[in-house]
This record gives sequence, C-alpha cells and structure tokens, in this order.
Amino acid sequence: MKESVDVMANEVNLPELTFRGMILGMILTGIFTASNVYLGLKVGLTFSSSIPAAVISMAVLRMFAKSNILENNMVQTQVSAAGTLSAVIFIIPGLLMSGYWTEFPLWQTFMICLCGGVLGVLFSIPLRRAMVVHSDLAYPEGKAAAEILKAGSASHNNNNAAEQSDSGLKEIGLGGIIAGGVSLCTSGFRLLAGDVQWAFSIGKAVFNLTAGLSLALFGAGYLIGLAGGIAMLVGMILAWGVFTPYFTTIIPPKEGMDLVSFASSVWSSKVRFIGTGTIGIAALWTFLTLLKPVISGIKELIANASRSASEKSTHRMDTDLSLKAMSVVFGLVLIGLFITIYSFVAAAGFSSGTTIGFTILGTIVVLIISFLVAAACGYMAGLVGSSSSPISGIGLLGIIITSIIILIAGSSEGIFADPNGKRFAIAFAIFITSIILATATISNDNLQDLKTGLLVGATPWKQQVALIIGCVFGACAIAPVLNLLYQAYGFTGAFPRPGMDPSQAMAAPQANLMTTIAQGIFNNNVDWTLIEVGIGIGIAAIIINSLLHRTNPSWSLPPLAVGMGIYLPPSADEPLVVGAIVAYFVHKYLKNRAQHRDLAAAKDYIEQHERRGVLFASGMIVGESIIGVIVAGIIVVSVTSGGSDNPLALVGKSFSSTASWLGILVCIAAMIYFVRRTIADRLNNK
Repeated sequence: MKESVDVMANEVNLPELTFRGMILGMILTGIFTASNVYLGLKVGLTFSSSIPAAVISMAVLRMFAKSNILENNMVQTQVSAAGTLSAVIFIIPGLLMSGYWTEFPLWQTFMICLCGGVLGVLFSIPLRRAMVVHSDLAYPEGKAAAEILKAGSASHNNNNAAEQSDSGLKEIGLGGIIAGGVSLCTSGFRLLAGDVQWAFSIGKAVFNLTAGLSLALFGAGYLIGLAGGIAMLVGMILAWGVFTPYFTTIIPPKEGMDLVSFASSVWSSKVRFIGTGTIGIAALWTFLTLLKPVISGIKELIANASRSASEKSTHRMDTDLSLKAMSVVFGLVLIGLFITIYSFVAAAGFSSGTTIGFTILGTIVVLIISFLVAAACGYMAGLVGSSSSPISGIGLLGIIITSIIILIAGSSEGIFADPNGKRFAIAFAIFITSIILATATISNDNLQDLKTGLLVGATPWKQQVALIIGCVFGACAIAPVLNLLYQAYGFTGAFPRPGMDPSQAMAAPQANLMTTIAQGIFNNNVDWTLIEVGIGIGIAAIIINSLLHRTNPSWSLPPLAVGMGIYLPPSADEPLVVGAIVAYFVHKYLKNRAQHRDLAAAKDYIEQHERRGVLFASGMIVGESIIGVIVAGIIVVSVTSGGSDNPLALVGKSFSSTASWLGILVCIAAMIYFVRRTIADRLNNK
C-alpha cells in the first residue's frame, strides 16, 4: 500500500511528464490515430481516445515505480491530441478526389497536420483561464476522463481499484480481439460478408434494404447515444424509403443493371446531394446557436489579458507555457506554414509575384480563421463535448469562406483564364481548409484535456508540451496511414489503379462533401435544387428539434445526424443505429434491475456496467480499424509486387451467398455476447 499524495498542492514531488510516458504515448498514438483515420475515412466518424488511453496507461504504468495520476494524465493528453488530429481526414482526401494530387506527399501532409495542430495548441493556451478555470462550461468528456483517472489512481492504495484497472484493459482487449478477428475474416479471408443488400420494386419504384455487419460501427453507435441513432434512422428512411424510390421512377436504369446497383447509383448521384444540403444548414445552425457564448469567451479572454502581473497566480496549477516559449514555437510554425503553402502554390507554375501573393494570402487566412476557430471550438467542446461538437460544420464554413476569398483573389489575378488555374484554385481552397481544420480539431480537444488536468492536479505548461508532442507523433502517423489506405482501397471517386472495386472504397463523406462544395463554387455545376431540398429538410429538422426540446428537455432530434443518415451509405448507417438502440435498452435494463437498490448504489451500479460497455465498444472500434490498416498494408505489398488485390482471400466469388449468411450470424452472435458481458454482474474472466 502506497502513501497518498495531495496532487493539488503547489509542491508535488511526483513524475509527471516522463520519458516512459512519452514512449507509451507514442505507441498508443500510432494505434488510435490509425484507428481514427480508418474509421473517419470509412464513415465520417472518429472516436475519443482519452478514456481507452487512460485505462491502458494506468494498467501499463502501474508496473513501474512512482507511476501516478499525473503521469497517466499526460499519456492520455498526448494520445488524445494525436487521435483528435486525425479528423483532418475530413477534408484532405479532397485533394485526390478533385484530381489535383495522385497520392499524399508525405512531407506536405505531415506539415499540414503539424502546423495546424500546433497552432491549435498555441491558440488554446490563452483561452485556458477564461474557458476552463473561470467558466462553468460542462466539458463532459474532460470530466469523465478525470473520474476514470481518479478511480485508477486508487490502485496505488487498494487492490480493488487495481482489479478495476485491469478489468478495463481486458474489456478493450477482448473487444479488439473479437472485432479484429471478424474484420480479418471479412476484409482479409472473405469468409464473411461486410454487408448484405436486398432490393425489390413496387411498380417503377425501387427499394433497397442493407444490413451493415461492422462491429466497429456497432460500437461507435453504442457511444453516440439514442438521439443521434434515431436521427440517423430518420435520415435513412428519407434516403431509402422516399427519395431513392422517387428518383428511380423518373430515371431509367442502364441496360443490364440489377436493382441493387440501380438504387445505389441513384442514391449516389442524386440523394447524396440532398444530404449535403441538410448537413450544411444543420452545421451552420449549430454554429450560430453557439456564437453568443463564443463572443462572451473572447470578451473574457481580453479582460483576463489586461490583468497586472501582481494579480496573476503563480501556483503550479496556473502556469502556462511562457510567452518566450510560445513565441519561439509560433515563429517556427509560421516559417513551416509559409514554406508549406509556398511549395504547394509554386507547383502550379505561376509567376513569382503571383506565387508569393497567394502564399501570403493563404498564410494570413490560416492565421486569422484559425484563431477564431480555436475560440469557437473551445466553447463548443465545453458546451456539448468534443464528440458532439460540429467540426464538420467548421470545415464547411471554412471551405466556403476560403473558396470565396480565393475566388476573389484569383479573379483579380486573372488565373481563371486557364482551366488549370481553376483546378488550382479548388485544390488551394481544400489545402488551406485542411490546415484550418487541423487547428479546429486540436482546439476542440485541447481545452477538454486541460479541464481534465485541472480536476486531477496537472501542471498546465507540462500538459501543453504533451499536447504539442501528441501533434508531432500524430502528424507522423497520419500521412503514411492515409497513403496506405488510399493505395489499398481508394476513395469514393478517386482510385490509384483502374479496375478497383468501388464497394471497397473509403467513403470519406466529409471530404467528398467539401470537395463538391468547392467545385460548385468555382465551376457553378452543382445541382443546387437538390441541395435546396436538403436545406429545407434541415430547416424542418431544426424546427422539430426545437419543439422536442420545449416539450421535454431530454428529447432531441439532432439535425446534423439526420443529414448524415441521408448522406452516409446504409451499410454504415444501419450498424450505427443498431448500436445506439442497443445502448438505450442496456441502460433501461440496468436501471430497472437496480431500482430496488438504494439511490447511490444504483447509480454506481449502472455507471460501472455502462463503463464496461463503453470500453468494450472502444476496443471493437480499435480492433477492426487496426486489422483494416494491416490488411491494407498486405494488399499494397501484394499489388506493388504484381500480385492480387485480395491476397488473403480463402474463397472465391461463388462463396458470396454463404459469406452473407455467415456474416449475419457471426455479427448477431458478437452483439449478443457484447450485451450479455455488459450487463453481467460477475464475469468470472469469461
């Protein structure tokens, strides 16, 4: 039994930012960043890596002397920043989808992530006191991570907490093994189908039913909650029960096309644009509803900056990075940013004056919009949490504003007289927005981590160093993983080789959406009527959501999730919806079972079981994602050496019918096991 230490004290003799912690953080960064890149490209969702990283850190570092809550917090801070930075994939694949890049240049992709990420850290530092220390913002994920760290730190004082820490690691590992094994049999051995589709017609109208069999998406659905799941279900019904059947009655199918392919092509060419409009207006509305607290936060920041030195606390827990250190880091980032933007513009072959002009313009746009975005995302994360914060909305606004600025500047320079000039302008808007979005994602997460640090007694400047380290490691991991997945699967509308299977392509929905918007602004060739229909649906969803809130504050129908339900393929929507519904019934079952216990014990009982489910679900996401990345690497090696696109396949196409039924049975069995394990009172190491 170890002596307890007051970690809130000014003088604390405990290791905090350690070499072993950074090494563990680097390893976990590779795992969770690759997982988030894979999941984000597949369905447009990422998951918070804070809680699973904290659990793993506590389990691993407990084997070392003097490990403690502050060191564990630094590990989860580093991994959380790196995992969050992977959300840059919401826009950067657009450079391939627009046809400007044919692969991800490693050093430019690295610099986009690094410069944007470090700017996010630097811009969030002056916001810490105003938005974390002196505010009543909720920071739900930050508080949740703090509670887990506090519970785990008790392992230094009693065996029960140590067992809980080990149990959490087991849940993550078991979820990862099960989902990873299923994924290997699906994407590698091809023994199981990844989805099953049926189509039928009523008159000329074609209806398509799809069952997605991804355990990672089921786990992600378990985490997003019932409101988001129901909203996505509404979007699915609109997409596949209303709009797709309608368009199939007025658009003739191509000769020889089966019903499934016909319905999918109509959805892709028509219905998705309706989803674009819904996502756009919902994201804009969410941003506008949070604009008032953002302005209030900036006012508090300005007032806080005017305090005299004597008024400022010198307590360990109130010391940020020094102004000198921030200035040095900012100077280095500014140089790197200028060189990166210059290299991108110079490749277009403009005159030196035009190249320098666009470089300066791009740098200024990044700095100004990034600072505003940092304040906005910090407040949004504090209000609704990092996972619920509309980062895609920030990206949409960023691509629109950036495209308009570049359109004006390009017109004055006369670059649109050449078709290549317009092609460059679209790519440049995507490139600049990628840096801005990297800043947004880090700002969205950093203040959440700083809130965790405040609650567990961390030293802010050390956390800020850990955040920068996380950005460096994350940037190193993102570029090669992006290239690996692109070479193995391709993206919707962009393939590295001819003859690749479009059904295996990464959807990258946000990148596809933002690329479409940028192309529409410069080419004016988007079917705006469909987008206007989507805007109308989004407005209706906003009104319904407001009415539900007035009727019962716990009721909601998130408009953004409705748009995602329309926009995402059904193979992604369906398991997300199922996971959300399962989470609701698990919670209801646990609540009913605990109703005869006293209130405090019942609450702890429910939280203990639901935490088990969250960790198991997180493990499923990580397991499937990591196997997806590994299989991608094997495919790339096989193809580059002249081999097959399916080097691990054990069966041929004739096995597809059997694979479909096996996939359904295995997926259902895994879900049942997940539920039974989550609600079980005693696991007995099953």
